Amino acid sequence: MLQADCGHDPVSKLVYELSRLPGIGEKTATRLAYHILRQDEYYSRDLAAAITGAKMKTGLCKTCFTFTDSDQCRICADTSRERTKICIVEKPSDVFSIENAGVHRGLYHVLHGALSPLDGIGPEELKIRELLARIPVGNCEIIIAVNPSVEGDATAFYLARLIKPLGAKVTRLAHGIPVGGMIEYSDKQTLGRAMENRVEMTG
Repeated sequence: MLQADCGHDPVSKLVYELSRLPGIGEKTATRLAYHILRQDEYYSRDLAAAITGAKMKTGLCKTCFTFTDSDQCRICADTSRERTKICIVEKPSDVFSIENAGVHRGLYHVLHGALSPLDGIGPEELKIRELLARIPVGNCEIIIAVNPSVEGDATAFYLARLIKPLGAKVTRLAHGIPVGGMIEYSDKQTLGRAMENRVEMTG
């Protein structure tokens, strides 16, 4: 198990920092570290610059709260998108996954999490107030595309109770995505089926 205190060994420090990335274990971190070390100095310089640049220049879209390098992301700024359809997701990476599947031509709203009282995540910690403020009046569809987990289910039902009185149609992705699965790791075909076969939420 890697420890935070890696002494003055730069390779061990690199392995440790890489291992802190989600889904990266010690073996993968070691393989990545040695891959970086085998490249020329320009590779590591460009990699470091890309990471620093992304962190320094990327913020949240003022409308949907996905990551962007401007006030408004390209999707929100695209006038050809369907304004009467808003797809709610947990994370910015979910926007990328659904866009990559090519199954949604509407807008998005990123909650930045899911309801989880045990972890101290309630409605105030999510972008729910901002969501309610942007739901258009009249005929519109709100697609709840949160993960099929305990937290995701609780979030979906909570949102449905808030949104349905506003007159919007509320749907949720069909169970093409397995229970406990993650949207960002689902393939295009699975996401496509889940989006196309979404069901209206009741109650």
